Amino acid sequence: MNSGRGYYFGTEIGGKWWRRYRRDGLFARGLGEYRYDDRAFYFQRKLSGNVIRIEFAAVEDIRTGRWHAGRWGAGAPVIKFIWKKDDLTLSSGFLLSRNREEAARIIEDIVRRWRATRSRS
Repeated sequence: MNSGRGYYFGTEIGGKWWRRYRRDGLFARGLGEYRYDDRAFYFQRKLSGNVIRIEFAAVEDIRTGRWHAGRWGAGAPVIKFIWKKDDLTLSSGFLLSRNREEAARIIEDIVRRWRATRSRS
């Protein structure tokens, strides 16, 4: 399993930065630890027992950008998981490294695992 320190920007509803998803522990932003495997991406904010879990099977797309949920990533790439929960399309953003090359490598690995999950279903 791959892991590291990162930042959770929040989860938008329908791609609108001003419409933040507030349920299931997805509202509060913050620093924490991420990890991922062949099935899902996980993030646990510091001082929180709640683990954000995004199953790759629920992910429709993975994008990158410099902003998410009204916050700037200070020039570092922000990975955005576009996924379905109930009847909503959500977009959850994370900063996985401030180093652009390292972030690109991590994002590439996550995308590869997500695509493999999609090809199995």
